[in-house]
Amino acid sequence: MKRSLIAALAILVAATTSTALPQTGGITAGAAKVDITPAADELPPGYLGILDRVHSRAIVIDDGESMAALISVDAGAVPEDLWRSVTTALESELGIPRSNVLLTATHTHSVPRASSGASVEKIIESVRLAHERRSPARIGFGTGASYINVNRNIIDPETRRWWEGPNREGPSDKTVAVIKLEALTGEPIAVYYNYAMHAVAAGQLDLVSGDAPGTTSKYVEDTFDDRIVALWSSGAAGDQNPLYFRQTYDLREIRIRDYAERGIDISNSMPPGGQGLDRSDPRVARLMEQQKQMILSMGQFLGEEVIAVMRGMERMATQIRIAGRQQIVSCPGRTRLDSGRAGFPGEYEDAEPVEIRLGLLRLGDIMIGAVNAEVFNLIAQRLKSESPYARTMLATLTNGFARSGYIPNDAAYGMYTFEVLSSRLKPGCAESAIVDGILDLMSD
Repeated sequence: MKRSLIAALAILVAATTSTALPQTGGITAGAAKVDITPAADELPPGYLGILDRVHSRAIVIDDGESMAALISVDAGAVPEDLWRSVTTALESELGIPRSNVLLTATHTHSVPRASSGASVEKIIESVRLAHERRSPARIGFGTGASYINVNRNIIDPETRRWWEGPNREGPSDKTVAVIKLEALTGEPIAVYYNYAMHAVAAGQLDLVSGDAPGTTSKYVEDTFDDRIVALWSSGAAGDQNPLYFRQTYDLREIRIRDYAERGIDISNSMPPGGQGLDRSDPRVARLMEQQKQMILSMGQFLGEEVIAVMRGMERMATQIRIAGRQQIVSCPGRTRLDSGRAGFPGEYEDAEPVEIRLGLLRLGDIMIGAVNAEVFNLIAQRLKSESPYARTMLATLTNGFARSGYIPNDAAYGMYTFEVLSSRLKPGCAESAIVDGILDLMSD
């Protein structure tokens, strides 16, 4: 009954969007990006320098009655205090409701945590500039496919235990969802693209980098002579790695061997970044150089697919309605009592319930669901399959950072992977809470 009601409402919304809006006026949109790269002398211990610049990118869309802000920040996560500071400022200064803001981390593992907290003013500046640059616009949606991601949970062929590696047969959504905004003359304004892949290919370099999200956005922007701003939206990548990740696995084996020679076993507990690697070793140096090349290659491949989808869009709308909703869902929590990265069952005790923030931003018949955590891919696939709207996507690591750790789908709790073992959620709640919660926001 509930799903039937949502479907009926979807039909009503589509009809209202196309017929009830006034035929004069229309949406306006603007976009901007601001450099948030920390200065070299501000880098914390462990960082060796800067590989490429990192940014806050923003789009502001106005339907004449309400505004929305889409923000993509080159950061590992969006801390709660950062999200609250940014959204409070946008609401008071620009009149953009907190419920209409999607503040998403690209989840690059190559930006210091401290720098993201220092970026509040620069993030606000990117939205302010996008707001100032609004002009009459039209919006379109399309999807493509990119094959640079892969499920990362496998059974190790030697130990027969769960471990991290490319599982080409595992669940993995290759969809690239694309929202394009352009001027009425056809001049590009911005593109917002959603893809499920961890930004970890440059993580062992210990250099500041936007990783593959940064190189993809830069490739798209370069293609349009920087007349466009390209925003990465983190899809459900909790269990998705880059397909081309060989260098990282090889470097891990080198580290395990080198530590073992010193009498230290790190085979089931990896030090962060490239800690312990001998960078003067020619093989290590070669693998790290290949990592730098790989994030450029992935940016080109994914960027080309984004551009192809943009060029294939035929139906563009000048009049849409904007609406945003948010809610908190709660699931039973747990605390792990033992340690170890993967391969063995964990020991747990009951803990306080974990709150998860859900969101939904509606741009006409485009539905962007939001979760403030790292979500397994099958959860997003289920949301899209159950949504009455064909144009549905899920933006994760958005609007704060839940204390849940990873959010596996229910069936994944039978796998002793590092994501499942480290999750602070008991099985049997979060998958349905997220999917049903976002569907409820659609019906609202």
